[in-house]
Amino acid sequence: MTRYMVLLPANEASWAESTPEEKAAGYEVHGRFAKLLAERGHKVTGGAELHHSSKAKTLRTTGDGVAVTDGPFAETVEQVTGFYLIDTDDLEDMLECCKVLADRETAIEVREVVEHGEVSA
Repeated sequence: MTRYMVLLPANEASWAESTPEEKAAGYEVHGRFAKLLAERGHKVTGGAELHHSSKAKTLRTTGDGVAVTDGPFAETVEQVTGFYLIDTDDLEDMLECCKVLADRETAIEVREVVEHGEVSA
């Protein structure tokens, strides 16, 4: 199986300003997505909703070493707000499943994970 990461960039301000009912509707869409993946034989192996990017830490190499700063790497309206790790043998069908999220998310990015050799015990 091939592993893919489904990244969910979104406008964090919109989510922060959402009502509890709007948030519940968003979570319901993600529940339908997970159910659809399982029904079609795709395996979710990880994923999470992420805290607001204002809680992020960014590390950058400088002339004096590595600097740690508060906040996200990119100064943009959209930030990665969550992700799924999915194992599948059928990318095209998995992408069809991802369309369920299009009702809720402003964009979805799917990237294949680079698999390095297994670590021996």
